[in-house]
Amino acid sequence: MMKRTLLKFGHKSGRKLAKFLARPLMVALIALSPLLVPGAALSDSHQARFLSVIEDLPLMDGMVEVGEGVRFESDQGRLAEATAEGLVTPAAARAFYAQTLPQLGWSRISEGRYGREGEVLSLSFEGLNGGQLKINFSLKPR
Repeated sequence: MMKRTLLKFGHKSGRKLAKFLARPLMVALIALSPLLVPGAALSDSHQARFLSVIEDLPLMDGMVEVGEGVRFESDQGRLAEATAEGLVTPAAARAFYAQTLPQLGWSRISEGRYGREGEVLSLSFEGLNGGQLKINFSLKPR
């Protein structure tokens, strides 16, 4: 008899409890979702940034695009040049682009050269005074 009463009590109370907790639980989950979804709570300074003239080319953390860059589009494809500078080592920059570019569909042709969909992207690395690194990005049709 006791078992039957507990089941009956649990069944009705369970529905009421579920209805009672559903809305606050949903509100709490929505409020906490930036903490639950990887990357969602990152500030703007830690979100992916891209070059202004090559919108699908990420800019490595620690690098800042300098100058306005050049961009031209024709029937043969895109031509673009951009420059970035920052306190980043050449090895770290090479590693970042070697890891990142293939994820974006680029295939390594040779050191600092990548190809994708009829385009060739060239990266050249130049050490500057004070430990600064300058990266020149050049995009041309194949």
